[in-house]
Amino acid sequence: MIEVPVYRFDTDEVGRESVDETVFGDRVRMRLVRDAVVMYLANRRVGTHSTRTRSEVKGANRKPYRQKGTGRARAGTRLSPIWRGGGIVFGPKPRDYSYHLPKKARRQALRSAVLGKLRDGEVALLAGAKLEAPRTKAFARAFEALGVDGSALVVLPEGAEVLRKSARNLARTRVCSAGNLNAYEVVRHERLVLTVEGFSELAERLRPEGAAADAAEGSGPGED
Repeated sequence: MIEVPVYRFDTDEVGRESVDETVFGDRVRMRLVRDAVVMYLANRRVGTHSTRTRSEVKGANRKPYRQKGTGRARAGTRLSPIWRGGGIVFGPKPRDYSYHLPKKARRQALRSAVLGKLRDGEVALLAGAKLEAPRTKAFARAFEALGVDGSALVVLPEGAEVLRKSARNLARTRVCSAGNLNAYEVVRHERLVLTVEGFSELAERLRPEGAAADAAEGSGPGED
């Protein structure tokens, strides 16, 4: 069990709460986290770079000088790659950089990323986060009480639109739902701030299949 700070919206107080880390695995798999981060970065590349070959460079295609008697090397065209302003040899062309790791690998990478944040003391919880209307000041007050002064990733449960609008305007803060969280978003932010409901939803999503089956036994079928 790991203790994490909890900010309570109803009392504006910060307490501590024990969190079961075994849900996110037994160790942090750094190589798998790196592979997932590289994949997400590659999938963001637009791949629109392009260079011109000798057949695409504009210019006269005539011979620059006569073949013999000049003392210089033979040259057939100024569009040759060895000439200034000529074509590019094996230059980059538009391409698709995207690829995908297996689903189990992506889930395990997310488990490791969250587990690393827990062990480094970079996770905080928000309890009783229920607002009638969007109020950025409420989240700003919570961040100040928790000592969040760097970049932060706020993880909310599905459908928490009011909370999303309340947190999205904070500087250096990104808001994400528990169902869309990935390893890249976790590691690129200094602090991970989750509502209690968002943490429960994330833990249920990342719970190992055997443990999820045991938890769902007797209460009807569940969805991973």
